[in-house]
Amino acid sequence: MITDVATTSAATNDGQALPGIHTRLARRRLLPAEHLVDGGYTSLVHLERAQREHQITVSGPLPGNPTHQHRKNEGFDRDDFHIDFDRRQVTCPQGQVSQGWHGPYPTSSPTAAPLIVARFTKSQCRPCPVRTRCTTTADSARTVGFPPRELRDLQLRVRAEQQTPDWKTRYAVRSGVEGTINEFAHGHGMRHCRYRGQPKTHLQHVLTAIAVNIERLSSLPPTEETPSPRPPTAFQTFLDQHGIPRGSIRN
Repeated sequence: MITDVATTSAATNDGQALPGIHTRLARRRLLPAEHLVDGGYTSLVHLERAQREHQITVSGPLPGNPTHQHRKNEGFDRDDFHIDFDRRQVTCPQGQVSQGWHGPYPTSSPTAAPLIVARFTKSQCRPCPVRTRCTTTADSARTVGFPPRELRDLQLRVRAEQQTPDWKTRYAVRSGVEGTINEFAHGHGMRHCRYRGQPKTHLQHVLTAIAVNIERLSSLPPTEETPSPRPPTAFQTFLDQHGIPRGSIRN
C-alpha cells in the first residue's frame, strides 16, 4: 500500500527527498527497518543519516567508482590505493606515499559526500614506469579523492554486501515498487499534471494514491475468518442488565 506521497519540483534530486520521507513516516510511526530504493536515492550521506537518525537500513545500488580508470576498466582506480586515515597518507600501487592530505571539502551536490584529497608530487609521478596507467593530467601528478573514514567504511561495507546472494534476494522485492510506479505513470497519467502549481499537483498525486489504494483493497480476496461481532453499545448493555428485550424499544 502507498503510505507516503511527496511532490517536488522537477529540478529536485531524488536523493534530496529521502530525509523528508523518513521524517514523515517517523511522525506516523510507519518507519521500515529496511528501505529498498533505486540508485537515485543511495547517497552515502543519506544512508548514514537514515541509520543514525531513524535506524533504517537504506538498500539500493550504490554508485560505483567515478574515476575514468574504473569506468574504462583500465589503469589504477581509487580502490587500488591504500588509504591510511590514522597517518593521513595514501599509498599508490607502486609504493609511493602521498605528500599532501587536504579536506574534507564540501561538494557542489547536496547528496554527495564531502571529499578528502590526497596529492602526489610531480617528482613522484613523472619517473613512474606505469604513469600512463595512473594519470593523464598535464602536470603528471595524481590526486585521489575519497570520503571521510566513517563514510568510506560504510561505502566499502555496502558495496561488498551488494555482491552477496542474500542482498540480491532481498532487493528483488523492490520489483513490486517499480510496478506501482508504472501503474501511476501509464495507468493514471501521472506524468501530466492537470493543474498548475505544486500544491495542486500534490493534491492530484495524493488523490490518485488514495484511488490506487482503494482499488487494491477492493481486489483482495475476502477473508475466510468470521468477522467478530460488534461490541454492544452502552444503551444495549443497559437493556441487557435490566432484562429488557432490545427489540421491544421502538421510536
